[in-house]
Amino acid sequence: MKSIRLPAIVAALLILAVFLTACGEKSEDETDAALQPFSLTLDFYPNPDHAGIYMAQKLGYFEDAGLDVSIQTPADPAAPTKQVAAGRTDLAISYEPEVLLAHEQGLEVLAVGAIVDSPLTSMIWLKKSGIGGVAGLKGKTIATAGIPYQDAYLETILSRADLEPSDVKTVNVGYGLLPALVGGRAQAMLGGFRNVEGVDLRLRGKKPVVTPVDQLGVPTYDELVLVANRRQLEADPEPTRLFLGALARGTAAAIESPDATTKALLAANKDLNPELTRAEVDATLPLLSRSGRMDPAKWSAFITWMNENGQLDGRPAPAEVLSNEYLAGEIPE
Repeated sequence: MKSIRLPAIVAALLILAVFLTACGEKSEDETDAALQPFSLTLDFYPNPDHAGIYMAQKLGYFEDAGLDVSIQTPADPAAPTKQVAAGRTDLAISYEPEVLLAHEQGLEVLAVGAIVDSPLTSMIWLKKSGIGGVAGLKGKTIATAGIPYQDAYLETILSRADLEPSDVKTVNVGYGLLPALVGGRAQAMLGGFRNVEGVDLRLRGKKPVVTPVDQLGVPTYDELVLVANRRQLEADPEPTRLFLGALARGTAAAIESPDATTKALLAANKDLNPELTRAEVDATLPLLSRSGRMDPAKWSAFITWMNENGQLDGRPAPAEVLSNEYLAGEIPE
């Protein structure tokens, strides 16, 4: 009896095993089809500020979350927020001041996570200039990027040293901040990032003095944030939650592995200089937000400053412009 049943049972098990194996193995096309397309627009070309993103991509964390993430580089750093508002991208990297300005313009955008939760924008001059502090800027030329709210930063910075805007000369150089400073067109610059231009100058042996604006009187703020379309979030929040969870994993991996992070960035942008990129990575990783959480109280203080300094007509409540609800492990506020 046993000798008759055993072969039959073995055969049945073999058939079942083949069936389960076939079900468990998906072709490459089937795997790709299972991933949900998701688009992210950067604020600028790929650089160390985006370390967590490119590590999440390199290590497959987005795919683990069921997302097929496409990363786009904008031609204009001011465009991503508008693209989110228009529904042309799922998420975009922007800046806290830009989010506030977009809200005032009636755009349906919401900050859903911080990438860097403190200012990178800095006042920078070279040690050889002899400038000993902000008071020493009197009579000097300061290069700026021509951004209105950064002009307001400068007024606040100068006022703490009892200086008026007329006590300095400003020159709008757009993206040419470094050449203006190094070439002697200006003795100081406002608008460069401490982890980018500051590092570049140091590697050139220029001995820069770099001071973030929140150490000079401007309220602290989240330099880099992820922005989503409010209506799209209300309709389908899950992809954003999944992306933010994968990004948190990527950020943690980046912080733990500077070498791998540098390689991932160099692979993403062939124009990057390896030595400079590694130095920028080392300066940037300690500044990345692991949790992505934004502090409503700090946003409120910055909103008040923007209003009092003529950059905003109103004073929106933080809940109107940010939400921590979509971050991993967060409880809706």
